[in-house]
Amino acid sequence: MTSLFDSCPFGPFELEHRVVLAPLTRMRAFDEANPTELMAKYYEQRASRGGLLISEATVISPSGFPHHNVPAVYTPSQIRQWRATTDAVHAKGGLIYLQLWHGGRTSHPKLQPGEQAPPAPSAITPKGAGSRLPDGTQVPCEQPRAMDLAEVRSTIADYATATRNAMDAGFDGVEVHSANGYLPDQFLQDGSNHRTDAYGGSVENRARFVIEIVEACADVIGMDRVGVRISPQNPFNGVSDSDPAATFGYVAREMNSRKLGYLHVIEPRVRGNVDHEVGAAPVAARTLRSEFSGPLMAAGGFTRDSGNALIAEGGADLVAYGRDFISNPDLPERFRQNLELTPYDRSTFYGGDETGYTTYPAAT
Repeated sequence: MTSLFDSCPFGPFELEHRVVLAPLTRMRAFDEANPTELMAKYYEQRASRGGLLISEATVISPSGFPHHNVPAVYTPSQIRQWRATTDAVHAKGGLIYLQLWHGGRTSHPKLQPGEQAPPAPSAITPKGAGSRLPDGTQVPCEQPRAMDLAEVRSTIADYATATRNAMDAGFDGVEVHSANGYLPDQFLQDGSNHRTDAYGGSVENRARFVIEIVEACADVIGMDRVGVRISPQNPFNGVSDSDPAATFGYVAREMNSRKLGYLHVIEPRVRGNVDHEVGAAPVAARTLRSEFSGPLMAAGGFTRDSGNALIAEGGADLVAYGRDFISNPDLPERFRQNLELTPYDRSTFYGGDETGYTTYPAAT
């Protein structure tokens, strides 16, 4: 019976276990979105031989920032300073993928070049979404502007450039962040996409943006090194869809036909960093398993036992852990030995210094 501790083929690689570090925004890139030595230490602590880490969401272009103090990957300095992280992870025998991020309408004019309205598929304000500004305040998002076709195409090209930059920085692959109400998810779901051109209307048109992003990334590094993260039935950042089963089923089938490196699915029981339905059974990964035959990764509120159970039944191939990996840098080994977990401190999740970031000890 397959478990979290069995090896797993993963694109051109072979993972020695199936416990993955989920992408986690921590807001500790303080100098012009440059990664820091502290960030490199954080990832090094969580690396393990044959294990996979997915980086925090990393902005692909100046228009992509949902918040201040998050890292980016579009300047020579950012690329160079990410190398310290990838070198540290590789020195411990681990793999690390860069999650590519564009906030779209979840940004704010004060975070945009020229303080213009943020770009989006349609000029629809995201209800309940907010941005953290350079002065540290959290403010509601404002009405975005609808992207024209030229900007849609240039943004797809930005993802390809970011993929090339990720390779220059030493990453092993990339994950397209098409979840949690960010730009590709905004195009995908019909509550935020009211376009009438080739990128709106039918599910085939609404999915065109993320599919073309994936193809552009794959043109740089090959489809087997590209993953996509999605969040079916999750209203985070104000997104919604009238028929999520049809929308996300179509995406899964299209990614399957292209032999995507992996599909990463967030369970709807978790919204952002909060459990919406504590103990609810995983449904998204199980539903999409029949549509996607490649490596399927599930995320959202899993424990050691529930992750093991999902893999044993074939509902997923890997399980991504977030909050428990924050406070247990050696989480795979703790799971292997069934050791007690250190509780996390939610107040240190976003911003701050090393406290609650690199100060959690390993078990041994």
